[in-house]
Amino acid sequence: MNTNPRPLQSAATAQRLHHAMKRLRARLRTESGQHATGLTLTQLGVLTSVVREGQVTAAELATLEHVSPQSIAQSLAVLKAAGLVHTEPDPQDGRRKLVSADPSATELVERLLAGRADFLARAIDRVVAPEELPDLDKAIELLERLAGADLSDGAI
Repeated sequence: MNTNPRPLQSAATAQRLHHAMKRLRARLRTESGQHATGLTLTQLGVLTSVVREGQVTAAELATLEHVSPQSIAQSLAVLKAAGLVHTEPDPQDGRRKLVSADPSATELVERLLAGRADFLARAIDRVVAPEELPDLDKAIELLERLAGADLSDGAI
């Protein structure tokens, strides 16, 4: 019989964290105007990667976004039809296509990111007391560590 309460506490904490992150992501999408773009979260993630990376291949995007090549192809088809990305042959390997962002895509991504940052700054100012700011910094540090956790060996 396992008398260690930590696995149960971790599971409950994981559920609370997941729920809180889900609510915050939904709020950020609403506040930034993401819903009005008509693009899915996956499509916007791909678009953001193209804007940040510059010219990139679909295979590189699949790796960056941790999705299948088929998923990238579907997202790129939508983004290309919307005029947000363009493709051209790779000058070093004509069989490959390089994807690049249209200037309108850069403006869109910058607007969405600014909207998210603005909402978060206003929310922090309104609901986080000055004496709680170190707690928020610690929470951010913990979230960054969780995001970077390498669990490939199964150890904690």
